[in-house]
Amino acid sequence: MDSAPHIAIVDDHRDIRDLVGKYLTQHGYRTSLADSAAALRRQLERGAAPDLVVLDVMMPGEDGLSLCRFLRSTTDLPVILLTAMAEETDRIVGLEIGADDYVTKPFSPRELLARIKAVLRRVHSLPPQKGHIAAKTVRFDRWRLDVGRRELMAEDDVAVPLSTAEFRLLCAFLDHPGIVLSRDQLLDLTAGRSADPFDRSIDNQVSRLRKKVEADPKVPALIKTHWGGGYSLAAEVERA
Repeated sequence: MDSAPHIAIVDDHRDIRDLVGKYLTQHGYRTSLADSAAALRRQLERGAAPDLVVLDVMMPGEDGLSLCRFLRSTTDLPVILLTAMAEETDRIVGLEIGADDYVTKPFSPRELLARIKAVLRRVHSLPPQKGHIAAKTVRFDRWRLDVGRRELMAEDDVAVPLSTAEFRLLCAFLDHPGIVLSRDQLLDLTAGRSADPFDRSIDNQVSRLRKKVEADPKVPALIKTHWGGGYSLAAEVERA
């Protein structure tokens, strides 16, 4: 049982916490319950890090979006948000700040379990990072990326603007230099959600990013294409 995934459920409604906790326990998971963001922070301070966090967005005190932002900036813990049916903005913001998935209330425990399994499966299938780049300056080829400011600078110190999607894609490559990343893996690393295997958005994003970082986008030397496999960053990465 100790090897079973540990799921933290953070919700200020006791009935939801108890229901989800009991259901996951019945299906072989270890669980811990927290009634607030502060309670989960205390668990983390004690070293009780879970494998995944199920997090309610609307809570008194610190809300779920704030806690999700904290978790994403300090840990690699996967997060599934519980959102109200009508709060589309919360779902969009949650995904933008790094949540891995969301479930709208009211929900069935069976649906939540399926989402948990899918997120854990995706996370475990991703290649290991060679060094997380958050809040650091990263150099590669003739470029310098200030991650905190999201500024990409050329050798002549001219800033090249990056969209949010391009920045996330570049960070994914910089975190995994030399590793072939499939389209699905890149979608998980950049968007945090499972995607249709025929989704071509990654191809479009790679094309746009190449136009900004490649000396000749038509003959890419930095972001290599691996037919049937995906893409890789062919550059040494230095972190300051």
